[in-house]
Amino acid sequence: GYPKQCFCPTLREATFYKFKIIRHYSMSTKNHLSATTPCPCGTTQTYAQCCGVFHSGAQSAPTAQALMRSRYSAYVMSDFAYLRATWHASTCPNDLGAQDDDHPTTKWLGLTIKKTWQGAQDAEAFVEFIAKYKIGGQRVERLHEVSRFVRENGRWFYVDGVYHDVLQV
Repeated sequence: GYPKQCFCPTLREATFYKFKIIRHYSMSTKNHLSATTPCPCGTTQTYAQCCGVFHSGAQSAPTAQALMRSRYSAYVMSDFAYLRATWHASTCPNDLGAQDDDHPTTKWLGLTIKKTWQGAQDAEAFVEFIAKYKIGGQRVERLHEVSRFVRENGRWFYVDGVYHDVLQV
């Protein structure tokens, strides 16, 4: 399960804060990456070789970490259809990707995977990561989270996450 030290905010507070970041995010980079563009998730592969195969539906992410990386890339590209398809139905927000013109946009700046581990069951896994971002013209912030994933019918889904911290860098 989750490490005990991760329970800084309640899960409800953490989910609300994460959803606020998601709602504010709106960049028009979707479908504009060339075959040779480095993947936004931070691997050494191109987007077409890495997260692009998951976003196109050609393959499903084989591991929780691969799904985490592909979901980060989907945030970068505003691919809300992919985010919804890979978010477990029991926790997916109804208005995921809804536009809110009154709020500045979020720009994702980088992803670092800290640790990945299996849960108590083979169909559960956790990924600890740090994502850097900016909202509008504000300072760079750091989101440090442990995300929980489950595998159902051979496919991985994001369920929820708990924050270590959200700090300005």
